[in-house]
Amino acid sequence: MAAGKRKIDKEMNIGEILDKYPEAREVFQKHFGEGCFSCPCSRMETISFGALMHNKDANAIVEELNKKIKL
Repeated sequence: MAAGKRKIDKEMNIGEILDKYPEAREVFQKHFGEGCFSCPCSRMETISFGALMHNKDANAIVEELNKKIKL
């Protein structure tokens, strides 16, 4: 695991992930759309909840996020 990087899991907060790993924005945009970044709730929601709301596979998103941030 890269120094200072923690493996992302589906119960992590989207806002905290975006703050810590700005490169994750591309993955969230792909799966949740541009509206994700203007929605105040997205800063407090988990990946699992966001995936449920957008009818997406949370595990696939987590896998893609971890690849994106090189974990």
